[in-house]
This record gives sequence, structure tokens and C-alpha cells, in this order.
Amino acid sequence: MALQIVMDHSGDTRHHFDAKDAEALAKAEARFKELTGRGFTAAVRSGPGEVIRTRAFDPAAEETLFFPRLVGG
Repeated sequence: MALQIVMDHSGDTRHHFDAKDAEALAKAEARFKELTGRGFTAAVRSGPGEVIRTRAFDPAAEETLFFPRLVGG
């Protein structure tokens, strides 16, 4: 079961999906495009405590993290 974790000001939201289910995979890809289109940074966990930034949806990724754009001031 693959996982997308969306970080925001209130904590995080977790979206589990079965990469073998075409409908679930399409929803996960749409979520990826929607979030990155809104400015979120996507990263795939590559090991314990390690992530690699990604700009394209990877259906084989077990865990994708989405970080909101930082706003300074």
C-alpha cells in the first residue's frame, strides 16, 4: 500500500492507495499534480530520514511527502 503525506499548518493528512488499482492510482496522480501545481514540494522517501525531491508522479514510490511553500516575512 503506497502513501502520500501532505504536510500543512495543522499537521499532516495521509492518503493510502493501492498502486495496482487503476482508479486509486489515477486519484493519487491527480492529487500529486494538484498539490505541486499549488506550490507544494514533493519528495520521495529514499531511506531512513532521507528524501529526494521529485517533480513527476512516481507510481512505484512507497511514500511521497508534500511540503507547503515556505512564506517568510
